Amino acid sequence: MFYRSTKLHRIARALLPGLLLSLSCAALSLSPTGQAQQADSSGQHQRPRRVGVEPPARSATPPATNTTHSASASVGEEVGEDEIVRVDTQLIPVPVVVRDHTGRPVMSLRAENFTIYEDGKPQRLASFATTDAPFEVALLLDTSGSTRAEVALIRRAANAFVEALRPGDRVAVISFNTAEEGAQKLATVEVQTYLTDDREALKQAVENIGASNGTPYYDALERVAKEIFREPPKAELRGRRALVALTDGVDSTSDSEFAAARARLLQAGVLCYFVQVNTEDYVEDRLLRDCQDDGRLSLSKVQLERYRRIFNPRADAEDYSNFCQMGPFERMQISRSLYQLARQEMSGLARDTGGKTFDAPDLRAARAAFAEVADDIGRQYSLGYYSTNKARDGRFRQIRVEVRGLQGAQVSAREGYQAPKG
Repeated sequence: MFYRSTKLHRIARALLPGLLLSLSCAALSLSPTGQAQQADSSGQHQRPRRVGVEPPARSATPPATNTTHSASASVGEEVGEDEIVRVDTQLIPVPVVVRDHTGRPVMSLRAENFTIYEDGKPQRLASFATTDAPFEVALLLDTSGSTRAEVALIRRAANAFVEALRPGDRVAVISFNTAEEGAQKLATVEVQTYLTDDREALKQAVENIGASNGTPYYDALERVAKEIFREPPKAELRGRRALVALTDGVDSTSDSEFAAARARLLQAGVLCYFVQVNTEDYVEDRLLRDCQDDGRLSLSKVQLERYRRIFNPRADAEDYSNFCQMGPFERMQISRSLYQLARQEMSGLARDTGGKTFDAPDLRAARAAFAEVADDIGRQYSLGYYSTNKARDGRFRQIRVEVRGLQGAQVSAREGYQAPKG
């Protein structure tokens, strides 16, 4: 979402539909010619950030009620696409949802029902957790820009999501806020609560979320990986940790870059679900207004520099230093490119981790999307294996899961992963 000027005192509630695009499995961004470029993390500027609460000591996780593991599952680490560890010690988590021929979830399968293939070669199942095993969820609520006037709707949607989880599932709540540093107002990431299964504490955390005048979205993704999921998962939670984010995915103020945040989430083995709120038309309309208009929105300096670096790297930085001197066509082009980039990043990260993206044309639809997310993560089997391919070639390896003993089974699983290199 976008940085808003100090003259803006209210934002309309209406959020208009847009389109959602998918991304390739790497953290890529599109150049103006349509070619993929790796996001650059240079040129970052440090700014103060606030921490909502200090992380408490990690509490005990409720045991899985119907979980089995092989002995080999107790060693090694989960693999992310950017992880640098030995291939033969990487546990590759594969979340799987199985439905019968009518589309109804199948909840009673055992480890022997599953076969995993990597690049067509069968792999030995090293870990297996049933749908009864608990989940840990980081719930990220974007309350910046065009959703600032809809905080009450966001709270209701978030509470409905928490209520849909099962006993034993633990949730952390992360949001944005505004901190004053002298004359400056800075958008910050706040952890309202760390992982807990205390439903009353979660309701209070949701009630505490506020609004911000910017979107440190990438910073929030890094905080989730570094703080919420800072410790390696216990055996019963491998492949059963998730980020659930309500956002349009357009960052405006972060020090972090998407590539770095993505690498940390992949390394932490976190499933990523995005409830994508569509704000593009609403924002574009206000970007085109005169800079003297109290109802206008501005592109932040961070956004302008990110656009220049990714989409027009040969341009002089001075050409993107003053939003108010830009013409309406240029503003519209930058906005559309940043939204396209955001949709690609969210779709690709969801696919790479075994999660999903959900359409929310407006915030009223977000509650239904949250219900789908809770249903999806509550019905997943968590499989894991150690690859028989020991090559450190950096190649993408395709994963396929088959189910035996269930005719007409429909299987949804992680599509693959990027092998380490070097």
